[in-house]
Amino acid sequence: MPRAGLTPQAVVRSAAELADEVGYDKLTLAALAGRLGVALPSLYKHVKGADALDQKLAALAVGELADAMTTAVAGRAGVDALRAVAGAWRAYAQRHPGRYQAAQRVPDPADPEHVAAGERALASIYAILRGYGLTGDDAVDAARILRSALHGFVTLAVAGGFGLPRGLDRTFDQMVAILDTALRNWPEVTR
Repeated sequence: MPRAGLTPQAVVRSAAELADEVGYDKLTLAALAGRLGVALPSLYKHVKGADALDQKLAALAVGELADAMTTAVAGRAGVDALRAVAGAWRAYAQRHPGRYQAAQRVPDPADPEHVAAGERALASIYAILRGYGLTGDDAVDAARILRSALHGFVTLAVAGGFGLPRGLDRTFDQMVAILDTALRNWPEVTR
């Protein structure tokens, strides 16, 4: 019989907290069982294994990030929307480094929750890009560039990968300004 109060959602939530504390790469079922005060085999009543846990954790994290992005972009356009989403992205990665790493998993088509979360996140990006007049293949390319820039910056920052004696806030703002310039001048910079 499963422990009273322990549900699949509670297991995933606890895994998310543990991933943020110890790092996603150090999240194990054994560590999670210890945190929950259950025997390892008891977890299998709530998750089918490590891969299933990773999938559910990814869905949770993408959903949280999508919510943050959707809230940030609401009522904004152009560079204001870009700054707001970039700031929300960075803040999420700083607050939840383990979850952020889990969010990099490609949505499993068999997991409608994960797919929906990914679509919400992408919708926020596409809303920004439409404000720059980018649609279709241009929007796909621009979304990939935007994601690569933001992900690269926040991943390096969370890992302590910026060692030069200059504040990161200014550098982050400069990166967003450069992205804005590139998006505003898309036809010229892509031909």
